[in-house]
Amino acid sequence: MSKTQFFQTLDEVLKTPKRIAVVSHVNPDGDAIGSSLAFSQLLRKLGHDVGVMVSNDFPEFLAWMPGASTIHIYDKEADACNQILDRADFVVMLDFNHLSRAGLIQDKLKSLEIKKILIDHHRDPNLEEFVCALSDTQVSSTSELVAETVLHFGEQYLDESIATNILVGIVTDTGSFAHSMFHPQTFTICAKMVEWSASYNQIHQLVYDTFSEDRLRLLGYAISNKMEVLDEYASAIISLNKEELAQFHYQIGDTEGIVNYPLSMKKMVMSVLVTERQGVIRLSFRSKGSFSVHELAQKYFNGGGHTNAAGGTLSCSMEDALKLLHQVLPEYQEMLVQQ
Repeated sequence: MSKTQFFQTLDEVLKTPKRIAVVSHVNPDGDAIGSSLAFSQLLRKLGHDVGVMVSNDFPEFLAWMPGASTIHIYDKEADACNQILDRADFVVMLDFNHLSRAGLIQDKLKSLEIKKILIDHHRDPNLEEFVCALSDTQVSSTSELVAETVLHFGEQYLDESIATNILVGIVTDTGSFAHSMFHPQTFTICAKMVEWSASYNQIHQLVYDTFSEDRLRLLGYAISNKMEVLDEYASAIISLNKEELAQFHYQIGDTEGIVNYPLSMKKMVMSVLVTERQGVIRLSFRSKGSFSVHELAQKYFNGGGHTNAAGGTLSCSMEDALKLLHQVLPEYQEMLVQQ
């Protein structure tokens, strides 16, 4: 579906008041929260009844975002979330394109015969599920697509809250514009958002300069004690088991960004963070250049994402997860060392 078709269909859907549920993915990040808040705020300005939900809690460093207190957390408020979904005319899925990424909400979504709208920038969507879909892998973030949607309806719908939430989504999903920058339009959109948003310096400080002592010490421990550098694969692996996370009083979001640090080393092409949380092994992949961690995560780790940023999940021990990771690396050695 082209953007023109998407906006034509969306205009038709939204021309009369609707009850709309806005849902984002499990373990929500800055783009998930930013796009969800900004889009829900637009919908309310257009006269719609909106409920926003995610499967589980989001990092504390995002709790200041305008409207964050209105988000329903399914694992804490299942009844309230189910009521929103039961009465909704439409569900808008933001920043994910498969129900399996909805976490605890997925079973409820599968049980409902409800029309769905998609706004997302991840690969391999099943577009047949949606009444209309804005799916573009060549944008920085879902928040950038939400910004385009807001501007489609008119700049008069922009305000400080919407612009601030969009900026947070773009900044966090690009690592402060270090990756996922496909075209100059991202900077053009950000410039427009800065005109309306809270102080950009303040936004950056609230996102990046709010570490707890435990979080900073965990970062130091991860790099000093748990980083395995594999020069023959131009890769590095950091692993943190549940006991190590507990040692530093782990809170949601405390491992955010750790995976990026090994890529600051010369000749490193791929970095992997492996953590043991909530009874499963989670893998976060980052890469430089054309090496696709999406393909690696999708093939072996029940995951996927983008060329340079992906994730995966395994139901096994930390030892077995690391063993599998080491076993598959030789398959990609030539591609990694030639970057």
